[in-house]
Amino acid sequence: MLDLLSPSQLAIALDELNASSAEPWRVEDNRLIKTFVFRDFVEAFGFMSRVALLAERANHHPDWCNVYKTVRIVLTTHEAGGLTQRDFDLARAIEAYVNSSRT
Repeated sequence: MLDLLSPSQLAIALDELNASSAEPWRVEDNRLIKTFVFRDFVEAFGFMSRVALLAERANHHPDWCNVYKTVRIVLTTHEAGGLTQRDFDLARAIEAYVNSSRT
């Protein structure tokens, strides 16, 4: 079983994640949430394909929604009932991909 992050661990993890993020992730109802906006649907879908590979490798799959050029990602560890290190690890992998694709 994965351990839930304490409030202080959660605050530290969120600050560290957002330090390398152009737009911040936020915590809402025990979920880590971020909306990404792309130039068009093809770019958004390509992003989702890459995140799907990251998620599969991590064995941790996001809840997400895609509408045209917008992708909303929601991370939570369902079996733990909230946020764990696994959520932040995947969010960091997503941010690393986003940052590397900008260069």
